[in-house]
Order: sequence, then C-alpha cells, then structure tokens
Amino acid sequence: MISVRLPEEMEARINNLAKSTQRSKSFFVKEALTNYLDDMEDYYDVLKRQNDPTRNLISLEELENALELHSQD
Repeated sequence: MISVRLPEEMEARINNLAKSTQRSKSFFVKEALTNYLDDMEDYYDVLKRQNDPTRNLISLEELENALELHSQD
C-alpha cells in the first residue's frame, strides 16, 4: 500500500476523469504508473546496453547490406 499526496490540480483532474468514465481513481493511478514504469525500465535498459563494452555494433552500410537495402543514388 502506498499513500501519495497529489497537487490539488492533479487530484481534480483524476477526480474528473474518474467521474466521467465511471472508473476508480486507483485505476488511473495504476495505469499511469504502469506506463511510466515501462518507459523507465526501457530507458535504463537502453543505458545499460549503450554502456556495455561487449556490445556488437555494425555500420549503417553493413546493416543495409545485411537487409539487402541499397540506396538509390
């Protein structure tokens, strides 16, 4: 269980959304946190991969050749 103090404006927005959709305020808070956590996990995974000295990088040209994409000059 977590308690959170929200700014009045944010609480009013959640209240209005909950009333207009007939969903609970908790539903929207959970949805927002789920989306935020997904984004943050992806972000930190990218940072981890970016700083991995064993990552295998290829050039754009190598990628295009591997996918058989050839620029039309």
